[in-house]
Amino acid sequence: MNDRPYHHGDLRRAILAAALDVIAADGPAGLSLRDLARRAGVSHAAPAHHFRDRTGLLTAIAAEGHGLLAAALAEATDLREAGARYVRFAREHPAHFQVMFSPELLRADDLELTMARALSAAALTDAVAVTAPAGDGTDARLARIAVWSLAHGFATLLLGHNLDGLLGDEDPEEVLRALPMMLFPSA
Repeated sequence: MNDRPYHHGDLRRAILAAALDVIAADGPAGLSLRDLARRAGVSHAAPAHHFRDRTGLLTAIAAEGHGLLAAALAEATDLREAGARYVRFAREHPAHFQVMFSPELLRADDLELTMARALSAAALTDAVAVTAPAGDGTDARLARIAVWSLAHGFATLLLGHNLDGLLGDEDPEEVLRALPMMLFPSA
């Protein structure tokens, strides 16, 4: 056995990456800090220095996910594009997506999470505002709920393979781009 102390270049990032792999394969229930430490080749106590506990790790994943989602939505030019970007985010970051919307797994009062959630909510609000400008009679809060429900529901069904037979070979992002037109003809 090597007696030299082990130095890990970026343990926090390594633990996050390993956790995302576990969640993608087994869901959040399969997550163990001890197992993640073993995967990273560090002591079983090392992850606690960065995340304190499992809830802290999941909260960090959710915060990172909201930041990534905000960045994805920020470049949307209209409602259809925002929905497509939301679905693309869910497909590219399924572990983040799963954890972000499981409040029972998270520290709701975590500052980083609160700020990241605000960023992703603002990006979605901006996308709705482009389509339904203030003063046109549209309730912006209800429009945001409708758009988010549509995109989130579609992404959740897609990730659960519940749409496989219905979509066939169609690009899910293109299908979602068409859906707002059914609900918001002026979108």
